[in-house]
Amino acid sequence: MSTAATNWHERATALRIDGRAVIEGQRRDAASGEAFACVSPIDGRVLASVARGAAADIDAAVASARAAFEDARWAGKPPAVRKRLLLRFAEKILAARDELALLETLDMGKPIQYSLSVDVPSTARCIAWYAEAVDKVYGEVAPTAANALALITHEPVGVVGAIVPWNYPMIMAAWKLGPALAAGNSVVLKPSEKSPLTALRLAELAVEAGIPPGVLNVVPGFGAEAGEALALHMDVDAIGFTGSTRTGRRMLDYASRSNLKRVFNELGGKSAFLVFDDFADLKRAAVTVAGSMFFNQGESCNAPSRVLVHERVADDFVALVAAQAPLYPPADPLETSTVMGALVDETQLKTVLGYIQAGRDEGARCIAGGRQVRLETGGHYVEPTVFDGVANGMKIAREEIFGPVMSVIRFKTEAEAVQLANNSNYGLQASVWSDNINRAHRVARALRAGTVHVNQYDEDDITVPFGGVKQSGNGRDKSLHAFDKYTELKTTWVRIDAA
Repeated sequence: MSTAATNWHERATALRIDGRAVIEGQRRDAASGEAFACVSPIDGRVLASVARGAAADIDAAVASARAAFEDARWAGKPPAVRKRLLLRFAEKILAARDELALLETLDMGKPIQYSLSVDVPSTARCIAWYAEAVDKVYGEVAPTAANALALITHEPVGVVGAIVPWNYPMIMAAWKLGPALAAGNSVVLKPSEKSPLTALRLAELAVEAGIPPGVLNVVPGFGAEAGEALALHMDVDAIGFTGSTRTGRRMLDYASRSNLKRVFNELGGKSAFLVFDDFADLKRAAVTVAGSMFFNQGESCNAPSRVLVHERVADDFVALVAAQAPLYPPADPLETSTVMGALVDETQLKTVLGYIQAGRDEGARCIAGGRQVRLETGGHYVEPTVFDGVANGMKIAREEIFGPVMSVIRFKTEAEAVQLANNSNYGLQASVWSDNINRAHRVARALRAGTVHVNQYDEDDITVPFGGVKQSGNGRDKSLHAFDKYTELKTTWVRIDAA
């Protein structure tokens, strides 16, 4: 068990990382022999040489997954057996907690304390929850006439392609793997090239747990190579994708150009956080929005980056939020006291700094942060940043930044607040802060978002679905509803002749 006394720098130095793909339960180099350097955003060190998967590797992984599905080595197992093996998989994840957390922090830049306390336990809990659900999902008997018996059953779709982002590599993978594997599918997982390491290790742990080889294959590589090949593959039955709206559009195009595979997109967000003047505890709202916005360096699709505040309390609220920003100083992610780490790579660093400059250029007031820091480390760090005086049409209010940048927008009336909140291409999450129960319900109903929080934000559980509306996509991860993505409904009609 880890303790605060663990020297994570020493552990990192001693870590030996295998960056090869996992196909048919075995580690493999890319068919081309090519590899790419996996670089840590903490300090620019090269962590590993990672197989640069491409079409040939995807072909091999899909063939392995198809063979595993067709010979029923997994789908044909009784639900109780799949349940037992998935529970063992979850146990293996927890047993490897320190290793997985260290890989996640080194690879992606998040603080080690959160990799340990959030990412690894959430990953294991997700797998275990779907394991427990395997033998609790029933079919139906339709209310037909007496001379027929119509059975409605759920069957696995077959081979699932899962493409996940770099910000929560393990958790996002588990959200796909849990229901897909529990339903009896075989999976080819393509992690982001920016954070592939934990996905590769998860595949090994799955085999160690007794999940048959070929059921879970992991091919690292770039989106335009491995990701595109997977989404275009004629023998992949469904794609579960989490990532940018731009790439989500490509997923739909790839489906139309291939076999019309089903595509479930969980995409970006620009979530609105509405604070009304009848909410008394402004400090709690300020603490909550800062904690949610700056967690994971702001690299969260559901980050509450648009903060809408009634003009009567706006000055007080902005001062409270600005006072929170210094409590999230970017620091060494391998120190257990660190609460904000590094942005994932130099490209993301430049993107975030570009948005900060755009906010200034468009006339918003930067009242906290706004600078790159820790340049001497060779890593990618940006201060938590708060803009006031933002108009909803500004670039920083319209586009997903994926960094620690908050925009405060002032409103006069409830109707204006709802209009501003809904005036976005996105609709992932939102939050309403009001002590008036009627207003809270009224506004929550009016907001176009997949999840609306009331007087809180980011409270969450595996039992509720996660996903959005509009250009935040059509995907729903988590909860029993996730089975809908990875199963086919089949009707079996039996004629009953009269005696």
